[in-house]
Amino acid sequence: MQVSPWFDASVFAVLGLLIGSFLNVVIYRLPIMLEAQWKAECAEMSGNAVPVAEKFNLMVPRSRCQKCGHPISWHENIPVVSYLFLRGKCLACHTPISLRYPLVELATGVLFFYCAWRWGASPSALVWSGFTASVLALAFIDWDTTLLPDDMTLPLLWGGLIAAALHWTQVALSAAVWGAVAGYLSLWLVYWAFKLITGKEGMGFGDFKLFAALGAWFGWQALVPIILMASVIGAVVGIAMKFSSTLRAGGYVPFGPFLAGAGLTAMIFGPSTILGVFGL
Repeated sequence: MQVSPWFDASVFAVLGLLIGSFLNVVIYRLPIMLEAQWKAECAEMSGNAVPVAEKFNLMVPRSRCQKCGHPISWHENIPVVSYLFLRGKCLACHTPISLRYPLVELATGVLFFYCAWRWGASPSALVWSGFTASVLALAFIDWDTTLLPDDMTLPLLWGGLIAAALHWTQVALSAAVWGAVAGYLSLWLVYWAFKLITGKEGMGFGDFKLFAALGAWFGWQALVPIILMASVIGAVVGIAMKFSSTLRAGGYVPFGPFLAGAGLTAMIFGPSTILGVFGL
């Protein structure tokens, strides 16, 4: 009995909603976990006592309202539905809940649906769904903290190479390897050229690793359209934020979200379509 493509895509969409709910936890907690880890390492290297902190990871403690500490029950944590039922407010103290939470869940669900619709219920759909979840989380983490954690960029890079080796991404392994190499080195060279000319750091090493990961997933041929789209949109957003006086301290805009957005665009429309938009 043949299963309808709509059924497969719908199952993936539900899975995406659940994964999106978890991504909200990752986006919020992973930077805090890394900061605590760095503080503990600094204290240990300086010979100071390592502070004993409450256990805090992606699973513990339970999610709770950041305002009143109200523990989030299972029925308050159903993706999108709970947000609508609660009218976007904490059940206990009625503090507004950020609209970002259901939007991340919806975006993940839609992208998972797309992956299943395009590739069917297959390993390709699974790995591309994993790709979308990773770049979404990285985009929001970088926007919030200007961090692109190695805990996510390096597995994303290796995932692209492994998927290429298993013929799950329609990218030859050689193209994926050279894509990773060229992605990292190109931004590394830009970083050092900018630093030598201006004495300032124009981007972080996490950007190199994310671009290398995108090279592994799409091949070296896709690097030019991806970096072109990310740079143009990043410049437009940066200029708009400057004129609206919404730039953060230091006047910088993280580049990772625009790389992530360009990567998702390349997945959906293809790198050649991006070049066509720019008339190339």
